[in-house]
Amino acid sequence: MEFRERLEKAIERGQRESGARAAEEAQREITEREIRRLYSQYRLELSGRIEDSLRLLADQLPGFRFETVVNDRGWGAAVSRDDIDIEPGRGRRNYFSRLEIVIRPLTASNVLELAVKATVRNREVFNRAHYQRLTKVDQTSFNEVMDLWVLEYAELYSAGS
Repeated sequence: MEFRERLEKAIERGQRESGARAAEEAQREITEREIRRLYSQYRLELSGRIEDSLRLLADQLPGFRFETVVNDRGWGAAVSRDDIDIEPGRGRRNYFSRLEIVIRPLTASNVLELAVKATVRNREVFNRAHYQRLTKVDQTSFNEVMDLWVLEYAELYSAGS
């Protein structure tokens, strides 16, 4: 076989491989509708878990108010509490404590993102996010991270009040 024939066959093999790889990638790509469906499914499941966890936290820590969060930052829930400290000679001081956990809106990056912001007595104690690609979501890891955040907040609040 001459070099020219071997070159032509190598080019053909490369083109076949490229075509097969492109077809495989296209098959792996999921449609926009599927992305939205997955996002909605995970958002609903996680929203319920967020609400249950924060309602339980509000029941365990007297004075906290529970609220559902639905706004441009996401879907989820929050618990908050206002305290007043009156000291002779110093006057009145207001303290605010809040824990908010939300699922952020879907973006072009197609990730599921869980965000938390925690404040204890006017001091932000943490502000974090946990995210994964929608096609590779491990819901157990989201539940575990959320549980850790709620437990950490409960401990920080109890220690600071």
